[in-house]
Amino acid sequence: MRKHRILAMALLLPLGLLGAFGCAVGADAAEEAGESSLYVEKVDGLPKDFILGMDASSVIAEEDSGVKYYGFDGRERDVFATLADSGITHIRVRVWNHPYDADGNGYGGGNNDIDKAVQIGRRAAQYGMKLIVDFHYSDFWADPAKQMVPLEWADMDIAEKSEALYAFTRESLEKLNEAGAAVGMVQLGNETTGALCGETDWDNILTLMASGSRAVRETCPEALVAVHFTNPERGGAYADYARRLDEFGLDYDVFATSYYPYWHGTLENLSSVLGQVAGTYGKKVMVMETSYAYTAEDSDFSGNTIGDGGGVVKNYPYTVQGQANEVRDVIDTVARIENGIGVVYWEGTWISVGGSTRAENAALWEEYGSGWASSYAAVYDPDDAGRYYGGCAVDNQAFFDPQGRPLESLRVFGLVRTGNDGPVVPDAAEDVTMTADVSGEIALPETVSAIMTDNSRQEVPVQWELDDALLEQMRTGGAKTYEITGRAGDLTARCFVDMVVSDLLVNGGFEDGDVGWTATDLANADELYVEDKQSDSLTGTKHFHFWSAAANSVEFTLEQTVEGLPAGRYAYSVSIMGGDCGESEIYAYVKLDGETAATAPMTITSYGEWDTASIGDIEAAEGQSLTVGVYVKCAGAGGGAWGKIDDARLDPVA
Repeated sequence: MRKHRILAMALLLPLGLLGAFGCAVGADAAEEAGESSLYVEKVDGLPKDFILGMDASSVIAEEDSGVKYYGFDGRERDVFATLADSGITHIRVRVWNHPYDADGNGYGGGNNDIDKAVQIGRRAAQYGMKLIVDFHYSDFWADPAKQMVPLEWADMDIAEKSEALYAFTRESLEKLNEAGAAVGMVQLGNETTGALCGETDWDNILTLMASGSRAVRETCPEALVAVHFTNPERGGAYADYARRLDEFGLDYDVFATSYYPYWHGTLENLSSVLGQVAGTYGKKVMVMETSYAYTAEDSDFSGNTIGDGGGVVKNYPYTVQGQANEVRDVIDTVARIENGIGVVYWEGTWISVGGSTRAENAALWEEYGSGWASSYAAVYDPDDAGRYYGGCAVDNQAFFDPQGRPLESLRVFGLVRTGNDGPVVPDAAEDVTMTADVSGEIALPETVSAIMTDNSRQEVPVQWELDDALLEQMRTGGAKTYEITGRAGDLTARCFVDMVVSDLLVNGGFEDGDVGWTATDLANADELYVEDKQSDSLTGTKHFHFWSAAANSVEFTLEQTVEGLPAGRYAYSVSIMGGDCGESEIYAYVKLDGETAATAPMTITSYGEWDTASIGDIEAAEGQSLTVGVYVKCAGAGGGAWGKIDDARLDPVA
């Protein structure tokens, strides 16, 4: 890696990689200069056959909606040609059974039936790229939160469903073969963390996978068979999945994972969990999905999954260079793992359609399925797609700008093999987060970290835009988060300040680990500890985490006792979220001198849905000890359960 230039000089250079969509110095400028503007450190020892993949499932729906793609020279070009020339070796495409209502209206998300896959597979093969076929075994999106059975299979028992899955897989692959697609890998489901095709019993899940594997071996004997999971950060889950697959004797080649750095832990953990599977069972391993934002801006009036100020881990800036650095680091991590065979970027071609209004775009989403879901999906998925249908939530994570022009970051797939000694200059200022008490001093930091194009950091002075009126608002506005902007040389800096009201608990947000708290395990859970993971925290970066694989193995209390409170009235609140909990009994409680004085029920629904319990008007006498806590008991939905507890508070009531 090159030595850093003197920062004082570097800050005088044009920032280049920032802008409304992060492409001020982009493809055209690089073409004219005859070289890439990216800084890319070479991935040493990258095998020639290492998979550098791109999920391009939405391309047909995009083009039907009027999207045009361009090459680096600015001329309109087949997007698959541009991908191939940029170093992509494999195209991934999802396949749904029948993503249409009774009148033939598509559910959206690309309307990805086998006919769409045939078109994509044929075009990929034209440019020498193999196809990764991602069978969801559902009529629409399958992921950890939902693994819905296709409507045509809904009334089948497991034997009938298994045979139907075999036939569907075989017939679909035969169509791809006849079309000239080069099928290189086939997935037996998508992110199947404990469910598949409406089944939650592992024996049934594995029976279905075995039928899919048999169909692949018979129709595409040269193709690799892959299983695909997600949440690699979740303790021993991957070891458990791999053990189940091995004990069943499933015929497969590749253990694949999703890895989104916003939510899925560190690269070190990713390497560890995949390395354990590869080393223990001799399987190939890979990252089947990853992505990163090159801008926080939305371009289609439908909102994005990732933006500024959210509860996500942001290890790279939202810039073109930051996007390239994330991809390079994931490739490097997988390439270093024993039997690590590849990385696939998710939906790098899915950009906005339409024009200047949401109404114009929505008409295209509905007609061609180029949004994540259409209103027609309500017949299949009424609680999610039927309510929240709309456009693309990842247009700011694509490798093409809203006009279809390739970003310079797309070149990273080729440059990881050679490296590129681009300029090491400031790329963005790292966001600052802090907590301040409404009754205390509000002191913003005097410096921020400038993130360089090689992802290193250098401290630079910052001037914050904080006037007396805003200070007064922060002191009097109660508990609230404020975004303060500033300038650090040529960079825009931001500080997110969480204003809090005085809290009588010690370490109520778990930012100091388990200090002040006592956890009592009542059922031998696999994991009970304070976790450092910003994306799963309500505020801050830490929370109390629980997870266990077996049914009826989650039961515990988490509590803190406060002594020496003056006589008076108090209010207690605490928040929880999680999933897979099944039949549960969860409540917040308050004890006075060890005796329960009040409780408040709590509910776990799904990831990111926090439920806050509040117990008010607790009257404590002088000298009484007051204990606050949470009781959690979960039977588990088809197995164990998991969850997060955060932001406990005890406040005096006036």
